Amino acid sequence: MNRIAVYCGSASPADPVFLNTAHAIGRSLAERGIGVVYGGGRLGLMGAVADGALAAGGEVIGVIPEALVNAEVAHRGLTSLETVTTMHERKARFTELSDGFLTIPGGTGTMDELWEAMSWSQLGYHSDPVGLLNVAGYYDHLIAFVNTMAEVGFLRSQHRDILIVDDDLGRLLDRMAAYVPHTPIFRMTREEL
Repeated sequence: MNRIAVYCGSASPADPVFLNTAHAIGRSLAERGIGVVYGGGRLGLMGAVADGALAAGGEVIGVIPEALVNAEVAHRGLTSLETVTTMHERKARFTELSDGFLTIPGGTGTMDELWEAMSWSQLGYHSDPVGLLNVAGYYDHLIAFVNTMAEVGFLRSQHRDILIVDDDLGRLLDRMAAYVPHTPIFRMTREEL
């Protein structure tokens, strides 16, 4: 993986574990020679990931909608900052620029990005790994929900391993690097569906 899209929140929760972990993630990716593609903001976990990667000499590409640039939340110290018109364009650029997707804690925007990365993988729009770092148990309930989707039958067994979950960044990145793409829905037979 040359670049990973990192999905995370622009908020700064009171518990320092989230910001500290985000900064460490940016640094770790840079130390592994993996560039960061992210939402282009300077606030919250987004800014911490970018700052961690930049401090370690890493490449950081931000992709931000015009409305957020105009709200003065853009990070101006990045390797490059791309301005797009819509959130749809932003997510498409994440996919074009990245070799994988890493979700760390965040809110509804982060969930939107994670679900789209999973959905696009399931369909076959990309074949890159989708990782979820479960920081401080933040995603315990989401992981349980994904398991429920699989148990009930709304998530096919062929696609259950699209989401790679771990609570250790090093292990997660190793598992993402070893990811073997599944058969996407677009290439499945009627019997397989």
